[in-house]
Amino acid sequence: MKISGLFFKFIGLFFILNVSTSCFGQRKKSIPNVLVIYTDDHRYSGIHALGGMEVQTPNMDALAKNGVVFTNTYLMGAFTGATCVASRAMLLTGTNVFQLQGAGHTIPEKNTTIGETFKNVGYNTHIIGKWHQDGASLKRSFTSGDKIMGKGVYLVDHFRMPFYDWDKAGEFKKEDAYLLVYDEQGKIVKAPIPNDAQRGPTGTEKNGPHTSEVFANEAASYFKSYKSKKPFLMYLAFHAPHDPRQAPQAFKDLYDIDNIQLPPSYMVQHPFDNGHMFLRDEQLAPWPRTPLVAKKQLADYYAIITHLDAQIGKVITALKESGQYENTLIVLSGDSGLAVGNHGLMGKQNIYDEDGVHVPLIFSGNLIKNKGARYDGFAYIHDIFPTICDFTNVKAPNTVSGKSLLPIINNEVTAIRDYTYHAYRQFQRAYRKGDYKLIEYVRAKDFSKKDGETEAGSKVTQLFHIKTDPWETQNLSFFPEHRALLTLMRNEMKSKATELGDKKENIEGEKYDFWDFY
Repeated sequence: MKISGLFFKFIGLFFILNVSTSCFGQRKKSIPNVLVIYTDDHRYSGIHALGGMEVQTPNMDALAKNGVVFTNTYLMGAFTGATCVASRAMLLTGTNVFQLQGAGHTIPEKNTTIGETFKNVGYNTHIIGKWHQDGASLKRSFTSGDKIMGKGVYLVDHFRMPFYDWDKAGEFKKEDAYLLVYDEQGKIVKAPIPNDAQRGPTGTEKNGPHTSEVFANEAASYFKSYKSKKPFLMYLAFHAPHDPRQAPQAFKDLYDIDNIQLPPSYMVQHPFDNGHMFLRDEQLAPWPRTPLVAKKQLADYYAIITHLDAQIGKVITALKESGQYENTLIVLSGDSGLAVGNHGLMGKQNIYDEDGVHVPLIFSGNLIKNKGARYDGFAYIHDIFPTICDFTNVKAPNTVSGKSLLPIINNEVTAIRDYTYHAYRQFQRAYRKGDYKLIEYVRAKDFSKKDGETEAGSKVTQLFHIKTDPWETQNLSFFPEHRALLTLMRNEMKSKATELGDKKENIEGEKYDFWDFY
């Protein structure tokens, strides 16, 4: 009986595998491909069609026109100044910031990633670009990849970026990293990283191709050479427009610094200590942030975004020329906002909207029917994973806590949640409900190896009416007519903190708890 049972199990498995292969072969066009384009430090207003700012993004505008836009999509927060670590972990696992392992550097095996999920149902899963998590989760998530960056070797230069070829073993040893440079004939060739290579943006377009060009070329090549009958999921993770804000001169020439319009939230200096005022991001520009300083930073930001947009255009063109566009769901999202002069800040270590947590989210392509639609229901980055699963009829793992946005896309509901909650380390918390947003700051203890235990931050409350004040310029918290609303939102925020598990015990390695100082 044991032999017979094993025999029939084997025959059943053989039949399922053959049927699955047959389905992929005969019904290829009914099984959607997926292209996830993830940009770095790309705020919502960094796409012209979304924010109406001066930045030129014709290709991303086209994705919005040929798709649907979620206008209120947010990063939930981070317990590290490198907010992109937490953001990527949330995208890849579909879990919220309090469910990550620590700051998100490591994805535990219990969390089945989006790459694993689709690989397990027969997709070819392919990664190009930036990876901020551990090697084991990278290895198990993708069947292939190329030009991986972010694995321990980094020169802080888009024109001198260390890359790795795909390593099936997932080791990505330091000695295997290389640069891409132009030889005497102008061809792109691999070159070893010099032992005395200096960190910093010293490269130019004469040295080698920009990271955005490298990643776009790899994606285009993948589409052009794709012969498999299986569907694919590509994770295309650009490093732009993350600093250093470098772009080829032709793109920089598009923006006259003197004529750049500063956003309404521009400030010379942030009005108080928010707890993390002097990290690397904030040291990219001098204090005070004079109008000239802010305009220069913003012009460079727009230039690298426009250059990125041109590369995304190449990717979409290659996808169309390959014949795969008609059957591919395209998802474009940023991983965080970025201040670039807003509120006197430069980085993203905050929970203001454009400065830190408000990101673009577009679902686009031939498979999207209600093109041009815009939805203002609240969404998080960790909702992207379950939405893609729903769209492709792939079952999401049980560990996913994000919510599918497909019911909104299908016009079945207008919202899947009625609030958003945000956290930045032990210093900042925010609660958004309806048109109002509450931000609370505390003065809290902090610790570093260099300085030991210190204190930072300020006890400050902000209340904004986002519908009429999207750039968060007028603090309403001290007006008597808002006293009852303020009390209500404070109480609701505390309740949501408990519900979500916002306590240091849930964040591996955290020494301090916001609520101990509130």
